[in-house]
Amino acid sequence: MAGRILIDLFMTLDGVAQGPGGTDEDTSGGFEFSGWQAGYPSSGMAETVSQGMQQLDALLLGRRTYDIFAGYWPHHTEGPSGEIGRLFDRVPKYVATRDPDITLDWQNSHRVGEDLAAEIAELRAQHHEVHVIGSIDLVHSLLAEGLFDELNLWVYPILLGAGKKVFDDGALPSVLRLLEPPVADDGGVMLLRYGRTDRVPEVGTFED
Repeated sequence: MAGRILIDLFMTLDGVAQGPGGTDEDTSGGFEFSGWQAGYPSSGMAETVSQGMQQLDALLLGRRTYDIFAGYWPHHTEGPSGEIGRLFDRVPKYVATRDPDITLDWQNSHRVGEDLAAEIAELRAQHHEVHVIGSIDLVHSLLAEGLFDELNLWVYPILLGAGKKVFDDGALPSVLRLLEPPVADDGGVMLLRYGRTDRVPEVGTFED
């Protein structure tokens, strides 16, 4: 059975997924709100994030997200709170970049990106569950080519009005399937889990 590609994103209500975790994470394009997630209370989402990674056996990341992860997670692997760090440190990490001279110092890291569709097929053959975390530019490519199986969105009740959005004009027209009832924490952060289908949007006219 082929493995699955899961996209995991933190997103504002108006669809922005740029720079959620830190003030210097992604300020490209003059983005003024990098770090928007860090200042928002979300007491119940850590458990859902952890549970969602139970079957993860590989990461597929964009170059910017890889650099952020490589600078943080290898240094946060101790104790009960280091569970995610130990997992990320252990599993293979695939970095989507066309830079042939890229240096990937984090253990078990590999470059992909020459032929994304073919490489995704290889990842499906090698792994049970590959997670794409953050990596919004890579996500745009995956959405444009339909190269994913599940889309997990942690939606924050925040409006930013600017920034890179999850869905740009290049997304492949498709109908997604809600996999479970939405889960919300006491701060209003909601987890939406969608599965990809082979259906395309239908058009028509409402009549009496």
